Amino acid sequence: MADNTPAGSTTDGAIQVGGPQQPIDARVSAPASYNVADFPVPHGREEEWRFTPLARLRGLHDGTAVANGGGVKVEVSAPEGVTVETVGRDDARLGRAGKPVDRVAAQAYSSFEKASVVTVPRDTVLTEPVRISVHGEGGVAFGHQVIELGAFAEAVVVLDHTGDATLAANVEYVIGDGAKLTVVSVQDWEPGAVHAAQHTALVGRDASFKSVIVTFGGDLVRLHPRVVYGAPGGEAELYGLYFTDAGQHQEHRLFVDHDTPHCRSNVAYKGALQGEGAHAVWIGDVLIRAAAEGTDTYELNRNLVLSDGARVDSVPNLEIETGEIVGAGHASATGRFDDEQLFYLMARGIPADEARRLVVRGFFAELVQQIGIPDLEERLITKIEAELEASA
Repeated sequence: MADNTPAGSTTDGAIQVGGPQQPIDARVSAPASYNVADFPVPHGREEEWRFTPLARLRGLHDGTAVANGGGVKVEVSAPEGVTVETVGRDDARLGRAGKPVDRVAAQAYSSFEKASVVTVPRDTVLTEPVRISVHGEGGVAFGHQVIELGAFAEAVVVLDHTGDATLAANVEYVIGDGAKLTVVSVQDWEPGAVHAAQHTALVGRDASFKSVIVTFGGDLVRLHPRVVYGAPGGEAELYGLYFTDAGQHQEHRLFVDHDTPHCRSNVAYKGALQGEGAHAVWIGDVLIRAAAEGTDTYELNRNLVLSDGARVDSVPNLEIETGEIVGAGHASATGRFDDEQLFYLMARGIPADEARRLVVRGFFAELVQQIGIPDLEERLITKIEAELEASA
């Protein structure tokens, strides 16, 4: 059974929701591979590339982008007991979470020189987050990071992207049996940056994985979070928020592969857009394979359009190959700013600009609270209010 119809969607003016739908296995141009030569150069007609402005990828998709040694600077700050290593391409721990699924990810895997490996030992419970800073220094770079938790370990990792760069990267999360990992990936780039990355999580038996993706900056950001389950009992929560300004392209393409019995997933992404040419893309793919009995899954995307000239493409896809599931569903909705909410607040003496900020802040509040790191939550709320102030 396949259900590919966006639920609760709205279309208004320049807002576009969804599009022609295809089964999940028909939307990729090549099988997953570590070898870039196994992927054809995209031309924009392929399903997985049809929303992406390829010219703005600066050659990351066709092999013309070359690392120049000054692309990004990576720094890792970790609590005691965590092992942080810089390793070469031959390290056996690289690539275990999953293969690249498009040409940019394969190009990144084929091109990086050194990788960062962060290991949290078995039974270790961290009381402070691991912080990974990726700062762009103006060049082209290919990156690779691995975060691995041993059995029954617990950790929070912040992956913070700042500065200016053209970056293609792969990030792997390997979560041992009974372990709990929360990852917050922040894309707070300068306006000219380009960032394309695949994030792949391998979730162990009875393990928990929470991902919070936050995207603000950059000229083009294209992220591909993926979840696979290594054993029954795994749970994944994928949250995201994005604020797309004039001229920006922000694209989040998720895939949850339920190929193991008795696993759970929950997806919730929210975005706000403003300004001429602001373009947000959200693709949510969930596949429940025939062997995945007892699956429980739901995915949600909500978009708030704050001005004319912005466009949203929101496409939830749910494919179910077994009827023996706990539950499965999806929803997508895009709409303009709610004048009734503004009127309600202004009728109680709140100025229009402040009322507008309160509505948007409330729209994002549930997802911001998922972060659980007070200083980072405050930084993101401040960033949201700065975006609104700039448009006032």
